[in-house]
Amino acid sequence: MLIEEKLPSDPDRAPVFIEAWLRRLRPLGLNDDQVFGLKLCLQEALINAIKHGNKCNKHLAVWVKIAADPRCLAVEITDQGQGFDPGAVPDPTAPENIGKNHGRGIYLIRQTMGAVDFSNGGRTIKMVMPLTGDRSGGH
Repeated sequence: MLIEEKLPSDPDRAPVFIEAWLRRLRPLGLNDDQVFGLKLCLQEALINAIKHGNKCNKHLAVWVKIAADPRCLAVEITDQGQGFDPGAVPDPTAPENIGKNHGRGIYLIRQTMGAVDFSNGGRTIKMVMPLTGDRSGGH
């Protein structure tokens, strides 16, 4: 299964697209935890691309590619912004950063996905979720 879409940089449109993608991925038989994690990571990465990457400029686009098979799901999101250095994002769990609002999304993505990679000067994030194991929907 391969889904590729180009989205305008409009944060209000993101939830509609995410719900549509999740419906299209139902045949994979994701359990509740996998659906929750995927939705969280899609929201964080897509909103980061729209708000931080493209600065909500509706003339700029965000590309989303989702490739899935019974073993894994790979999501790639690319914006047209200036990019960033993911290594420079402060650890939100460090005591001095607990009250700050930056870095939490990337942290959550890294904790949820099996693998996360940034490329293209920080304009592209690739997230991979293994789909092996229990899919019964339990917590």
